[in-house]
Amino acid sequence: MNFGQFLLRRLFLMIIVLFGVACIVFFIANIIPADPVGAILGGNAPPEAINRLKAKLGYDQPLIIRFGNFIAGALRGDFGVSLKTSNPVMKDIMNYFPATMELAIVAIIISIFLGITLGVLSAVHRNKAIDQFSRIFSILGVSMPVFWIGLLLLLVFYFKLGWLPGGGRLGFFTYPPPRVTGMYLIDSALAGQWDTFKEALLHILLPAFVLGYNATASIARITRASMLDVLKQDFIRTAKSKGLKRNVVIYRHALRNSMIPTITIIGLVFGGLLEGAVLTETVFSWPGLGRYITTGMLFLDYPAVMGGTLYIAFIYSLANLIVDILYALLDPRMRM
Repeated sequence: MNFGQFLLRRLFLMIIVLFGVACIVFFIANIIPADPVGAILGGNAPPEAINRLKAKLGYDQPLIIRFGNFIAGALRGDFGVSLKTSNPVMKDIMNYFPATMELAIVAIIISIFLGITLGVLSAVHRNKAIDQFSRIFSILGVSMPVFWIGLLLLLVFYFKLGWLPGGGRLGFFTYPPPRVTGMYLIDSALAGQWDTFKEALLHILLPAFVLGYNATASIARITRASMLDVLKQDFIRTAKSKGLKRNVVIYRHALRNSMIPTITIIGLVFGGLLEGAVLTETVFSWPGLGRYITTGMLFLDYPAVMGGTLYIAFIYSLANLIVDILYALLDPRMRM
């Protein structure tokens, strides 16, 4: 299979996945016993007002017609109008998504740095204290709930020690930087507002660590396993026998050849960070897409929930596609 066929196959599979997500999200939102029209107008609304709003929102049409309209709109990037904000859902997504993307980017940077460092140290110092620490750290990362870690770190670093701020992206009396990307760190740096940049960085550290903790554990485990496998290879023994320095053998030869599995898991967990930001954003009052979807669920804002969920599924599938392409370029055997 050549690279073009490989890419077309992955694109086709991505389309199937997105269509399946759209079907599941739509039918769950329309089957659950809840009435968004009644939630908007209240229980004492007259039947005429209820019927008019149902007709306006399209809820008076058959389910299959509404599904077709939803798919057609999604293909155009139109998810309807939010019942809570009265804005087009796509406009709300573009307002909230930069905060989620910024949080995920900082989280993946922290995860890559800590995960690869712990993985390499664990493999090099196998069964020693640093290896035992890395194992415990990884087990806790994959087993503890995100919201519990967030509340615990808030209790320690915000309430007790006062080293880091609590929720939100900036302090209450700080104005956001001029909007360019919607990411405060980038926008404040572009505007030269370094005090705002520092404040935004301090606000993002706790939620980014909490969001990326699970990813850090996964990266550390994969890096350790891959490094241990590479360190047993003949070319490593040859490099050592030539008298190369230990750090050269580890970082130039062993680490470079063990990075393919790590690159794969990094791409996968980055998509997972976008998906798993809901709890983190709720705990830290982070005004991102996850919190927007959560609020939509509480207010029975089905267009917001369906549009936001499908958008996150698209980003997640796109991240997987990019990882598949990079993997196929690095290892042609994957195309088979």
